[in-house]
Amino acid sequence: MPVIAGIRITPVTARVYFALQALAGALWWIAVPLSDAVRRATLGDLPVAPVAMLDIPLFVVASALVAAGFRWALWVVAPWTALVAAAMCVYATLTSLAGWGALLMVVAAGASIVSAIILLLGRVPVEWMVTGPLAFRSADRVGTGRLLARTGLQTLFFWGTFLLVIPVVVSLVEARWMLRIDVPLGVRIAGGVLLVCATALGIWSAVSMSVKGEGTPLPSQMAHRLVITGPYRYVRNPMAVAGIAQGVAVGLLLGSWMVVAYSLFGSILWNTVVRPLEEADLESRFGSEFAAYRSRVACWVPVRPVASRAL
Repeated sequence: MPVIAGIRITPVTARVYFALQALAGALWWIAVPLSDAVRRATLGDLPVAPVAMLDIPLFVVASALVAAGFRWALWVVAPWTALVAAAMCVYATLTSLAGWGALLMVVAAGASIVSAIILLLGRVPVEWMVTGPLAFRSADRVGTGRLLARTGLQTLFFWGTFLLVIPVVVSLVEARWMLRIDVPLGVRIAGGVLLVCATALGIWSAVSMSVKGEGTPLPSQMAHRLVITGPYRYVRNPMAVAGIAQGVAVGLLLGSWMVVAYSLFGSILWNTVVRPLEEADLESRFGSEFAAYRSRVACWVPVRPVASRAL
């Protein structure tokens, strides 16, 4: 069962979420007619009465019913929330109005869908992430040169997608939805410095995986040997640390708080969903060697190697 910030995500947790969602929705609908600023930020020029007539029963009341144990209401609130989120995204993009409303509904839609899955299945079926072409398997023994070439291509694809294309799109959406916050030049410079350092760490980690482990960063081309040298002496997941730091750095360079948030959300998703699956696979393949390594090297916070601490 996934754990976020020490909270185990269970059906009870999902019902608590829907209770909070119902409360937040009710408070928002109270604030809308009382505050023009709230109305403009979240609804723009949309007519309040018709939207309220639909949203209060289908979002607020349905969320409360789910929290009270009426599971059938899931089939009302989750689709409605997703539909409203999509409509608000289109509206905010076309008009540059109600950006905060669109953003909040996107978050609510994602949380509602995940919570609905937990209530229906009793868990989040994360195993699908490592099935088919993404299943954990060892890399072909094709030689260090070809492994380095594969690692380079994989790195270019993932960095191009997650550190260029997606951040640029998120930044453009942030600007179009009028959610941009001006940042000082120093923040952008710090982002550039962080990006250089994090990229160097990412390259060092990827090369170590190919040369020392005879594998690539992809789960479908895992290393044949447990890599505990290079940056792996200091932290168990240097590539993840590098990737998250790169994402934050790109956000700082773009002056986009939404890109920074996207990167931090990615770190939570990776730590909650991907890391447990990856470490279970490593333990099944390397046994006590990985268990000993995990016990002495932290996942996120770099530590001095044992040999250095003995000096």
